[in-house]
Amino acid sequence: MTLTHTGASNPPATAPSTGAAPNAPVHRTGGWIDDWRPEEPEFWESGGRQVARRNLVWSIFAEHLGFSVWLIWSVSSAFLVSMGFGYTPQQLFLLVALPNLVGSLLRLPYTFAVPKFGGRNWTMVSAGLLLVPTLGFAYAVQHPGTPYWAFCLIAATAGLGGGNFASSMANINFFYPAAKKGAALGLNAAGGNLGVSLIQLFLPVIVGGAGIFGLVKAADSGISLQRAAYVYAGLAVVATLAAYFFMDNLSSAKSKPREQLQVVKERQTWVMAFLYIGTFGSFIGYSAAMPLLIKLNFWVADPAPLGTGIYFAYYAFLGALVGSATRPLGGWLADRFGGARVTLAAFAAMIVFTLAVLWTLTQLTPNPDQSAGIAEDNRSWFPWFLAFFLCVFAATGIGNGSTYKMIPAIFRTQAERATPAGSAERAAALHAGTKKASAAIGVIGAVGAIGGFLIPIAFSSPWVDQPMEATKGAFVVFTGFYVVCAAVTWAVFVRRPHEAKAHVSLANAGI
Repeated sequence: MTLTHTGASNPPATAPSTGAAPNAPVHRTGGWIDDWRPEEPEFWESGGRQVARRNLVWSIFAEHLGFSVWLIWSVSSAFLVSMGFGYTPQQLFLLVALPNLVGSLLRLPYTFAVPKFGGRNWTMVSAGLLLVPTLGFAYAVQHPGTPYWAFCLIAATAGLGGGNFASSMANINFFYPAAKKGAALGLNAAGGNLGVSLIQLFLPVIVGGAGIFGLVKAADSGISLQRAAYVYAGLAVVATLAAYFFMDNLSSAKSKPREQLQVVKERQTWVMAFLYIGTFGSFIGYSAAMPLLIKLNFWVADPAPLGTGIYFAYYAFLGALVGSATRPLGGWLADRFGGARVTLAAFAAMIVFTLAVLWTLTQLTPNPDQSAGIAEDNRSWFPWFLAFFLCVFAATGIGNGSTYKMIPAIFRTQAERATPAGSAERAAALHAGTKKASAAIGVIGAVGAIGGFLIPIAFSSPWVDQPMEATKGAFVVFTGFYVVCAAVTWAVFVRRPHEAKAHVSLANAGI
């Protein structure tokens, strides 16, 4: 086998081949692997699987950390008022939304960075960059005089964590054979998505704000948000070192940005990007907004420290947890039933349960004056609100897994249809298709993540006088968008087209 892992060491210029391949690889320093053939069973079983799995594990860790930092404002913003920062709901929703906007914009350059610098090298850089938002966060929350614009700037830098997803997915896509990409990408994405849930679960505990359904009590000394920032800054250092010692770069993944940008000419790229707004955009947007939605509609601050009604810190993590857990299920279902059919079913479920969430909101009493009595009245509707919202999250997770299964399948199918089986042209086309899929992941991920910015902004709706009316209106718009997404999925990928249009639809290819 011609597989090497150089890590941070300096290997000899040559190494003996084990006989699994005719030629020994060209070994270089910097953690590069110069010969990578995952589609060959002997190569894969002789050590390729182990190398891919090791890179997957540490990729998940780094991406998980990136997601946690990306969403650190989703919970911490709800604590700012109790720390003496007098911000309005609209200002808090903007703080929640800004990291999502920056994270979505960074996904495209982060994707291109993998072929340019190497997956291992870029993981080190992207993990190290997380020190910027974490240390900036720690400084700002310790100074009550910090102006709002500074908070906005620091919140925007948390978007550095959002870019990690695109580079991580693009990198892992190169390591696995086509038959195993769905599961590998699903695990990688789910591990990252889980970072959203864990930051929302543990941040209230770390900062002394109570949590885990009341099993952890609030600290007598009050809220200390900087503690969470220091914890994640330390983990960023760990992720950087782990990538240095345990991950690899693949020479076969090298390509020029101009070559990668060719994927924007593919119609399927933009169709999938549109659908990903509905699945991942909803997941990340709802995850960011859920703590504030609970806080504004079901809880008031008095009496301190836990207030009256439903304490948001107890339940904020559940949505992201459910969405993360169902993402691998979406990939598995897509492998079995086809990604398009599963995606269509996911959008159908999102329509039904979003309408159910909207129904529960119509039963609530608006809480503009933060009245304890109103909060208690709304409490009885919270189980319904939470249950239906968690169903929405489950559907977004399944949709995330199924759409990402579709992306490499689309470009692989195109390559297979354009070349004869068993030919050198087929092998070259499949390799080019893998590069296209990795580039498409960046474009699709970038466009899809914009939904994470639009959803909190829709909930804040500064042009609407009553926050409750803004929330209801937002859910109406979201429902209509999911209907359009379902229609597009059916029209492009599911329905059986006329023979003359067979090349447009990929439903028969198992997508």
